[in-house]
Amino acid sequence: MRFSDDFVFGGATAAYQCEGATKEDGKGLVCWDVYYDETNGYNPDPASDFYHKYKEDIDNCVKFGINGIRISIAWTRIFPKGYGEVNKQGVDHYHELFKYAIDNGVEPYVTLHHFDTPYLFNKDGDFSNKEVEDYFVEYAKFCLDEFTEVEKWATFNEIWPWSVNQFVTGTFPPGEKYQFNKTVSNIHGMLTAHARVLNHFKDSGKEGEMGVIHSLETYYSIDDNEENIEAAKRYDAIANGLAIESTLLGEYTKETLDRVNYILEVNGFDEFKPDEKDLEEMKKAAPKIDFLGINSYQAHWMKEYKGENVHHHNGTGDKGTFESRLKGMGEEVKRDDIPKTDWDWSIYPKGLYDMIMRVSQYENCKKIYITENGIGIKEELNENNTVEDDARIDYVSKHLEAVLKANENGANVKGYFLWSLMDMFSWSNGYNKRYGFFFVDFKTQKRYPKKSAYWWKELSESKELK
Repeated sequence: MRFSDDFVFGGATAAYQCEGATKEDGKGLVCWDVYYDETNGYNPDPASDFYHKYKEDIDNCVKFGINGIRISIAWTRIFPKGYGEVNKQGVDHYHELFKYAIDNGVEPYVTLHHFDTPYLFNKDGDFSNKEVEDYFVEYAKFCLDEFTEVEKWATFNEIWPWSVNQFVTGTFPPGEKYQFNKTVSNIHGMLTAHARVLNHFKDSGKEGEMGVIHSLETYYSIDDNEENIEAAKRYDAIANGLAIESTLLGEYTKETLDRVNYILEVNGFDEFKPDEKDLEEMKKAAPKIDFLGINSYQAHWMKEYKGENVHHHNGTGDKGTFESRLKGMGEEVKRDDIPKTDWDWSIYPKGLYDMIMRVSQYENCKKIYITENGIGIKEELNENNTVEDDARIDYVSKHLEAVLKANENGANVKGYFLWSLMDMFSWSNGYNKRYGFFFVDFKTQKRYPKKSAYWWKELSESKELK
C-alpha cells in the first residue's frame, strides 16, 4: 500500500495548546484565560512553549520526515482586543515562524481560528453574535493581506465541537449546558463567516488555497431498530450534516433542518430559520473551496433516548466514566467489542473510511486532508529516554489503511496530519493525555522522539505502509 509522491506527512498543533506565553508580547485575553481562572482549571503556561521553541520543533519535523505542519494564528496576538489596534510583536512572530518553516521545507497549513475566541467576544455569545462574525472576518482579511507567504489557509477548526462544548456539554467556556439553540446559532455563524472569508479570498484574487477543517465522525445506529436509526441520523444532522452541507452543497437540506429543528423543539427552543443573506454567501462559496480538512478520532453508536439531558465528560482518563444521553438526539452506547482509549473514545478506522467516501460524493469536495487523527495515551519516558508507543503506531497504521482504501475507491486524500506534532496541553484533559510524536517534559521543555517518530520517518521516506 503506497502513498502518492506528493502526499503530505504532517503534524498538527494549535496556538493555545502549544504556544504558552499567553500574556507575553502584547497578547490579549482569550476566553480560556478567564475560564481556567474561574474554574480552577488547567494552566496553559508554558504548555509546550512553542512560542519560544518553534525552531526546535520544526527542526524535529525535518529530522523525522514531517513535511507539513498545522499552525493556528492566535487571534489576540494580532488584535489584542479582537479588533482595532494591531500588535506588531504578534505579527512579527508569525512572520518569523512561517519563514523558518518554509525555509526548512516544512509547509505551514495555517488555521485562523482554533478554539480561541477573544474573551469579550466569547462572553457576548461567540459566533451566535453577528458582530463577532464581522470582527472575525476583518481579522481574517488582515491575516490574508499580511501573511502572503502562506499558501494553505483554513478558516476554522472543528465548528461542531467548539459550539457543542460551549453550550451543551459545558466543557468549554462559557461552560453552559443543554443550550441547543445557542449551539445551532453558533454553528451557523461560523459557517457563514467561513463562507464570507472564502468568498473574499477568491474574489480578491489571493494566491494559494483555502478550506475549512471540520470534525467529521461517523454516527451509527446500535442495531436495526428504526427509532435507533433515526437517533443516529438526528445526531449526525447537527454534528455533521450542517457543516458538510453548508460547506460543500452551499445550503442546508430539508432533511437536516427538520432533524435539527426536532432537537430544538423537544428541548423547548424556537425553530432555526437561517437568514437568506447567509445562505447566499454559502451558495456562492461552496464551489470555491479548495480542500476539506477532516478531523476524526473515533466513531459513535446511538440509540433512541426520551429522557432528560445527562452528559458526563471523561476528562481524567478514568475508563468507563463517559455517559451522554441528550434529549431529542439520543444515547451514545459504547460497544464492548470495539476497543476504546482510557478516555472512552472508540477506535474504529472504518468510521473514517465511511466519512471520506461520504464527503467525496459531493462535486465541490475536490481534495481532502486528514487534518487531525491520533490517540491520546498516558505515557512516561523509559530508561532509554523514549516512549515505546506501539499503540499509537497501530492506531495510525490502521487509519492510514482506511485512507489508502478510500483513495483506491475514488477519494482524493492528499495528506495526513497526526494530532499532535509534540505532546501539548489539552483543553479539557490537561497534561496527562499525550498525543505527540515527541514526548515533552513539561518541567524542562525538553523534547524526546518516541518510537512512532522513527516509524513515521521511515514511512514518509518509503511512502509504503507495511
